[in-house]
Amino acid sequence: MAQDGDQRRFPTAPLPLSALIPRLTRPAFRKRSPAGAMLMADWPQVVGPALAAVTQPVRLTAGSLTIACAGSVAMELQHLAPELMGRINAHLGRTAVERLRFVQQAPSGQPPPPPRPRAVPLPAELQARLGTLPEGPLREALAKLALGVYRKR
Repeated sequence: MAQDGDQRRFPTAPLPLSALIPRLTRPAFRKRSPAGAMLMADWPQVVGPALAAVTQPVRLTAGSLTIACAGSVAMELQHLAPELMGRINAHLGRTAVERLRFVQQAPSGQPPPPPRPRAVPLPAELQARLGTLPEGPLREALAKLALGVYRKR
């Protein structure tokens, strides 16, 4: 007979959900740890916008964080390593990063925005001709074309 506090399980008894979770999450966490996924998602907030623009975390395994960056940035990051690891570990709430490893690779962030075209005045004769056209999409398209032509001169 089972007594109070007896925790024996019968083979056909249902398992608690907490017993199934490790079995389900282990394959996903082998590929990417929860701390690594959190770090990659929050990278700009952790290191700041200036460093986030030139670096990208690649993987976090066994206490080693691999960061992709340009060669010239790696030297600067080596000097900032203690502060950087402190920020990362504070963000994660535990000591997850013990060493940094740098690989030379251009960060695959957003490309820099294209330069804004400078405004150029159109010749008076051309403005007068555009003024004779009726309002509408044709007039707007021709004005835009004229700005593009005169901008390159």
